[in-house]
Amino acid sequence: MTTELLNTLYVQTPGTSLHLEGATVRIVQADQPGRRILPLIRIDHIVLFGGVTITDDLLLRCADDRRSVSWLTSNGRFRARLNGPTAGNPLLRRAQHRAHEDPTSRLHIAQRMVAGKIHNSRQVLLRAARDTTGPRQQRLRTAAERHAHCLDQTRHIPDIDALMGTEGTAARDYFAAVPHMCPTAPDPFERSRRPPADPLNSLLSFLYGMLRVAVHGALEQAGLDPYIGFLHGIRPGKPALALDLMEEFRPLLADRLAITLLNRKEITTTDFETLPGPAVRLTDTGRRTVLNAWQQSRLRTWPHAHLGRDIPAALLPLIQARLLARHVRGDLDQYLPWTVN
Repeated sequence: MTTELLNTLYVQTPGTSLHLEGATVRIVQADQPGRRILPLIRIDHIVLFGGVTITDDLLLRCADDRRSVSWLTSNGRFRARLNGPTAGNPLLRRAQHRAHEDPTSRLHIAQRMVAGKIHNSRQVLLRAARDTTGPRQQRLRTAAERHAHCLDQTRHIPDIDALMGTEGTAARDYFAAVPHMCPTAPDPFERSRRPPADPLNSLLSFLYGMLRVAVHGALEQAGLDPYIGFLHGIRPGKPALALDLMEEFRPLLADRLAITLLNRKEITTTDFETLPGPAVRLTDTGRRTVLNAWQQSRLRTWPHAHLGRDIPAALLPLIQARLLARHVRGDLDQYLPWTVN
């Protein structure tokens, strides 16, 4: 299936190929005869899932136009990205590298990123608790209280390793509470990534892949180096800063959407398939449903405390990337994570 949503072209059916034809992209699928083209001017980003090919001339045209192309597995795990020549202000990147090399600066930025994630995770727990009663409500409120304690701890943590430990503790409490937010989730629930072991894990992995693509692009647009992180440091081949900035968005933009899709039965067990391993992944139909839900969720507006107004979810990664850029340049005293109340 091929879907064009909000200037992004998603191509997920194995065997599909994309070709350059003048100023258009031609989509070829063996089981769909006829000529299918889309004007390139309408597309800012192309996302290709496993088994989809793209010709060299189209890749080079995308690089020349600074139109990004991302490759994901069928489960949504990020594999690669093409952007063309590196852009951005080299002075900003030098400032980013200096902030990373300064232990105090690095810790302060990482603290605020983790605090943003824990705060937003706590909000997901509290909102879910309001919608239930009895033991489930109590378990969710208890998990929220532990998050409040972890949130307070982030202010006093002396180093990155201890900060990662606090983040890990909060994450374990959060995922342990997932069955009380999503009755169809396994109980106990554990986050499994490679491969996802159940429908919820498969859905989370897919949405995290979508989020990573959005955050990576936002960092490059803001002129930052996605591979020099503060919380995740430097990991060969890993966009550490993209992984950092994703943290504050995961609970509300990905986790909440996954739980909502399952609770409302917009996604059911028929939208998944089990592979050897065992691994669970979305079917073509399931991926299309999730992609549409993801793009619709990006239109939703959220309050932004620093800007004092509501912002569409699609723009939040770029705004946070720019706030981070302002901080590493010295224009802001501290990085301000995106949080909601």
